[in-house]
Amino acid sequence: MARRTSLSPSILTFFGLTPEYRQNLFSQIHEIVFHGKGGYDFHTIYNMPIWLRNFTFKKLEEHYKKEQEAINKQNKTLKNSKEIARPNINPSKTYNANIAKKT
Repeated sequence: MARRTSLSPSILTFFGLTPEYRQNLFSQIHEIVFHGKGGYDFHTIYNMPIWLRNFTFKKLEEHYKKEQEAINKQNKTLKNSKEIARPNINPSKTYNANIAKKT
């Protein structure tokens, strides 16, 4: 059986997704499902309109960038201080019982 030759310069002879686009699509879906902390499932994101999926991805990306900046800022202030950070707890007599001394 002779193989049919294609007039199209692309590898695929039908209207489908290119391998690069599929890789990007599934990577984006994975990032949303994984970093969405259980708020999304694969089928919901896959069937979501492209504009909404891109919007969701950008919002998650912005959130994690802000979170990382806050962590870096906090780490920088901790590195610069020489004191040990202690909790702000004032002892009360309620939990500090006086022990009777032997005489």
